[in-house]
Amino acid sequence: MGAYIARRLLLVIPTLLGILIINFVLVQFVPGGPVEQIIAQMEGGGDVFENIAGGGSDVEIQTTGANDRYVGGRGLPPEFIEELERQYGLDKPPLERFFKMLWDYARFDFGESYFRSTSVIDLILEKMPVSITLGLWSTLIAYVISIPLGIRKAVRDGSSFDTWTSGIIIMAYAIPGFLFAILLLVLFAGGSYWQVFPLRGLTSDNWDQLSLLGKIGDYFWHITLPVLASTISAFATLTLLTKNSFLDEIKKHYVMTARAKGLSERKVLYGHVFRNAMLIVIAGFPAVFIGVFFGGSVIIETIFSLDGLGRLGYEAAVARDYPVVFGTLYMFGLIGLLTGILSDLMYVLVDPRIDFERREG
Repeated sequence: MGAYIARRLLLVIPTLLGILIINFVLVQFVPGGPVEQIIAQMEGGGDVFENIAGGGSDVEIQTTGANDRYVGGRGLPPEFIEELERQYGLDKPPLERFFKMLWDYARFDFGESYFRSTSVIDLILEKMPVSITLGLWSTLIAYVISIPLGIRKAVRDGSSFDTWTSGIIIMAYAIPGFLFAILLLVLFAGGSYWQVFPLRGLTSDNWDQLSLLGKIGDYFWHITLPVLASTISAFATLTLLTKNSFLDEIKKHYVMTARAKGLSERKVLYGHVFRNAMLIVIAGFPAVFIGVFFGGSVIIETIFSLDGLGRLGYEAAVARDYPVVFGTLYMFGLIGLLTGILSDLMYVLVDPRIDFERREG
């Protein structure tokens, strides 16, 4: 198993390299870089993207001389524009900038944000607890609810319980996470009905003055609605996955043999079927966690005013804050790849008969 893990860890390097190459090449063709952003703000345009779309001032890019590339900056001294390029490292050829970025990222040096005057790694460490909170709690709650419910539905397949719970699950899956989040805000955050939960943030303003139990209660009070909004789609998928997995195992011969030997239904289900049926559910753990951690975090964090990685990455992309964009992309990719390796380890933990090295050989 050690050799297999070592090979998987080595594969992380070319995978991250491919992600960075593709996105770095794409960035070279995207209009509205950081220099254009600064020029647009100085000329009162506010946002360079409005100008690209045809409004505001005349900030655009030409491919002529070095000092004439920024038409909107013709009223600014060329030396000022060149200084901006040097400040952002855009005065160097793309290939040189890319290799410098690779060398820095290999040492987890992501540089400094263009517009926040702080290091990217500090920003990531500051925002990561919020995203981990959403991803981890949503995944755990989805598994705690979905596995028992899926088993119950498999045992009572075709019954009225199975029918009406399937209807609820399908409706939950059909509701977009952001729409459910807005519904929760309207109902329980003082939108139009009850002021039960806070409207925004992860902690209260008087957090530092609370006792330990008070901080724990305040923390769970704030994350209740965001976690519920993040959990709904994962909960539906996992329940049906667990049910179908159990149904497949229940129909196999070894289950019939166990029942014929006089074993109780509980012993058959949890002593024999559970281990085999849970393999496919455990295999889906990385997809569920990463889906909540990355996919829904931007919308959920924006709706509930949570300052996490998803919102940080989105704002950095809009502002063309390239160090933050590539830093968060690098961390997202690394976490996703390491989570996949963790999934394989969980496979072996649940069923020691699995040997990835023998299968590869």
